[in-house]
Amino acid sequence: MLTKRLISAVILIAIIVAIIFSRFLCGLGVVIFIIGGLYEYFVMLEKKGINIYKYFGIGIGTIIPLSIVFRFEPTKSWELLFIVLALLFLILMQFKRRNSSGVIVDISTTLFGILYVSWFFSFLIKIRYLDSGLAFLAALLIITKLGDIGAYLVGSNFGKHLLIPRISPNKTIEGSLGGLIFSIIGALACNIFLGFNYVQLILIGLGLGVLGQLGDLSESLLKRDCQVKDSSNLFPGMGGVLDEIDSLLFAAPVFYFYLSAITK
Repeated sequence: MLTKRLISAVILIAIIVAIIFSRFLCGLGVVIFIIGGLYEYFVMLEKKGINIYKYFGIGIGTIIPLSIVFRFEPTKSWELLFIVLALLFLILMQFKRRNSSGVIVDISTTLFGILYVSWFFSFLIKIRYLDSGLAFLAALLIITKLGDIGAYLVGSNFGKHLLIPRISPNKTIEGSLGGLIFSIIGALACNIFLGFNYVQLILIGLGLGVLGQLGDLSESLLKRDCQVKDSSNLFPGMGGVLDEIDSLLFAAPVFYFYLSAITK
């Protein structure tokens, strides 16, 4: 398992390094990850027996990041307008149903997938497109992923007290604390290209570390509800696309708004 995990990690790192230096390639890479994550999300719900609108959700969820990549923004809050229109179309699609039972669940779960996977993860593109976006995106990836690594290493070797066994039976308090320490170390290491003061870096590391773990736990909650161990087996030893991006789903939007506030 460890060998498979290492191989998958090397492949992912190679992909990231290959695309992150180009804004356009980075944007397209994020779009591909969003498509994969949405597909896994909708497949999990299908296994649960929910009548979701998989291809409609994937289509809408793909257009949102593509609109950011190609700078198609007819209004200031274009993505939100598009999500509202998506909700309207979902409601209109219900008019041809023979049975109204489960309408709220079907609409809600489809729209949640668009928001949770597509909109949240598309903030990576927005971060990359900022001035000094390469440094900011690299910092986000380093801090959150070091948190994942730290939680795994510390939890595997020293974990004794379970964190929330109902949601994730393998996560421990020790692992969680180790993840936060690794995130803070990662933030301090990013001082080389960020140039923030040390107090700011510690707070960023702590904040992104907490958000990363909340993102991980939120996906574990979804998988627990759908009774699956991993979102897929795309990356041997590591799971699927959702398993790899979950720690970024909450961290990316918050980090973007923070950067927008301090770089005005």
